[in-house]
Amino acid sequence: MKAVVLATAAALAIAGSAVIARQAAAPAPMPASPRGTAATQVGGKWVVEKEGAAPRYREGKWIVVDYGRPILRGRTDIFGSGADYGKKVNDDGPVWRAGANQTTRFKTEAPLVFGSKTLAAGEYSLFVELRPGAWTLIFSTQPHQTKYDPNNKTETFGAYNYDPKFDVLRVPMTTVTGSMSIDQFSIAFVDMTQQGGTLAVAWEKTVATVAFTVGM
Repeated sequence: MKAVVLATAAALAIAGSAVIARQAAAPAPMPASPRGTAATQVGGKWVVEKEGAAPRYREGKWIVVDYGRPILRGRTDIFGSGADYGKKVNDDGPVWRAGANQTTRFKTEAPLVFGSKTLAAGEYSLFVELRPGAWTLIFSTQPHQTKYDPNNKTETFGAYNYDPKFDVLRVPMTTVTGSMSIDQFSIAFVDMTQQGGTLAVAWEKTVATVAFTVGM
């Protein structure tokens, strides 16, 4: 009997360890709006550093956007219309956070030229002012929160506490209506060359773009 008890105890211990191992190995649940990254490199060149070796990209400057990616989940007309345009995604904010949750962040290692305006190399918060057919991309130096503190009234979380006095550049965007519905909000760099390209923002059937070149 003692041997049976010991064997049973050992089996339960092994089984318990297996359950713990499975729990430890189980992936964390996905957030409702996963974080995403849009990135590109510009201004560099491909160099053959050694005869017979593959060329390597050197001296490129990174441009990176870190943002939350909300999903439609069956919603339609996400931006609304008329007097209600933008209110659904703004979530009572004065502008759109261009994503979800934390403030969208934009980092560039090279100065970028939008039209006749230059954005210096650095890190910025990114917002969009929504008007029907007239979106405006906003780069801001306002301090931001990584974790929401309702008592903090000076730093942004998303677009909450947004203050236009920190805007360093406001750029008009071109908006078009696509034929397909994009389920998860997306930011991307398109039509890129080493001299510049286009930043595209897309959700549902709306695509907004703004062209830029790499400054000196």
